[in-house]
Amino acid sequence: MLVLLALLAGPNVVVVMSDDQGYGDLASHGHPVLATPHLDALHAASARLVDFHVAPMCTPTRGQLLTGLDALENRAMNVSAGRTLLRRGVPTLADHLAAAGYATGLFGKWHLGDNRPFRPTDRGFGEAWWFPSSHVSSVPDAWQNDYFDDVVLHATEREPVRGYCTDVWFEKATAWIDQQAAAERPFFAYIATNAAHWPHWVPGEFRGPVRARLDRALAEGRLTLGETRPGQTVDRDEFVSFLAMIENLNGNLGRLLAHLDDTGLADDTLVVFLTDNGSTFGHATYNAGMRGRKAQLWEGGHRVPCFVRHPAIAARDVEGLTHVQDLVPTVLEACGVSPVAGSRPFDGLSLWPALTKHEPVPDRTLVINYSRMPFGVREPPRGPVASQPRKEGAAVLRGRWRWLQNAELYDLASDPLQQRNVAAEHPEVAAELQAALDAWWDELVAEGDPATPQRVLVGSDVAGRPQTITACEWLDVFIDQQQQVRRLDRKFGRWHLECDAPGRYQLELRRFPDDAGLALTDAVDEVQVTDGTMTAGPATPIAAAAVWLAGTETFDDTAAPTLVASEQIGNALACEMVLPAGEFTLRADFLDAEGEPLVGAYYATFTRLE
Repeated sequence: MLVLLALLAGPNVVVVMSDDQGYGDLASHGHPVLATPHLDALHAASARLVDFHVAPMCTPTRGQLLTGLDALENRAMNVSAGRTLLRRGVPTLADHLAAAGYATGLFGKWHLGDNRPFRPTDRGFGEAWWFPSSHVSSVPDAWQNDYFDDVVLHATEREPVRGYCTDVWFEKATAWIDQQAAAERPFFAYIATNAAHWPHWVPGEFRGPVRARLDRALAEGRLTLGETRPGQTVDRDEFVSFLAMIENLNGNLGRLLAHLDDTGLADDTLVVFLTDNGSTFGHATYNAGMRGRKAQLWEGGHRVPCFVRHPAIAARDVEGLTHVQDLVPTVLEACGVSPVAGSRPFDGLSLWPALTKHEPVPDRTLVINYSRMPFGVREPPRGPVASQPRKEGAAVLRGRWRWLQNAELYDLASDPLQQRNVAAEHPEVAAELQAALDAWWDELVAEGDPATPQRVLVGSDVAGRPQTITACEWLDVFIDQQQQVRRLDRKFGRWHLECDAPGRYQLELRRFPDDAGLALTDAVDEVQVTDGTMTAGPATPIAAAAVWLAGTETFDDTAAPTLVASEQIGNALACEMVLPAGEFTLRADFLDAEGEPLVGAYYATFTRLE
């Protein structure tokens, strides 16, 4: 029976997505330093979507990849500030495939929520080896993870692993693939690396060859190091490490593809490779003839490689405007799987006819929109901030035209570097693209305000089971990096939550996570980790914590606090509270002995009491 099911099933699916690797960061795309033979071989054997776009920031891309919906519709629109959370009730590609009998596994970066109901195992993945938030060593990650021999999440529990992180993701994925093949079960493996995202830590043996090639390219004039930002030239050591991370990824991909070939799985496995946004270095080094970088709306911020390989697909360039949210309907058609009943219509379209039958990609208009980083916001905002989505924060793409932020029109046919705004010369094109954006926005907001927060569920029917939330989920305030915790980034925020198990709870508030082994008021020393340094931070004279807790309609953190936490439990200040069922808002600030606010509590743990 299992053999019959396997014969009737669609192809296996392997999606590999790297982080912060731009279109130009491949030898096959002309990079003068990188050696990426396995990526180049995949490029040569694949259908190459040559005008393929994502969001200019990683979380929106990841949400679109898994839902087939625009970022503002699926609500995963930013890398932090409470806006990474994938809209509740929206099925993912893993949900669709699991419902059809596929095994589903995630290996590496998730970045769509760290708590219920947003974790990978809440969203269709039966297996998951992953790390929370945006990068290894983020605020909710295990303390002082440094890419080597880390403590990672296996489903919902932490487990130690051995080896370099990129190696670990591929090794876990390969072992899991073998288990599914042995069980004759079709599988979907999603391997999302943190390479080549900062911090740029990598096994040292990868740096030497890269450095030698970089020195030759610079000496021969095949590459120059420009400015990453005004007045800031590319740091050569950081750039070498970035490229070395890509070359390590290339080796891992090569081993995986060889394993699929050796086991015969390649004969019926759809392999997709893409990256999540534009490069962090390309704009100042080599950018394949494009302007822009990660987090920008110029072409270099969101046009990325996408290679699709399967025996039924001829290797060739596929023209036409395509988008990451096309991959869900494409994969489902390839697998012969219908969407889960009640799913929203996809914003993407299936590219399977273009890939297998050489049908042209239809002419279309695409909108890229996402929320911006709330840099400089130190208190819960009481008005508009950058992380709240705006209609005018968009790029509208149609053919050769790019309409950016309601103001700038570029013609890529005559101006690929987007140096000249031609809106005044082509007012009719600008008007058409603005009208398309207006219609897109009107349809979006007709269903509700896209700025409405998604809420983490807190509560448990099991007494004594703790649940920790972190400042990563403060709405519209940015705290995401352990280095911010270490150096005491003095910010304050609010959590927007929902309790699904009403009762009495103990709330513990921490400056450091419990696994740091540091007292509430401790300083933190600079520490040398395997391939880098983590910063020092000051002692903090914490004496108490003020807690504001109320329903969404009555919450007021300008009034006196609801509770004061002063009982010390280990490295936390604690208090008890009663949580009713439903939505609520929470703020918790640490105070000094005079009652003056010092900093928001970066970590809050709820434990249900008997």
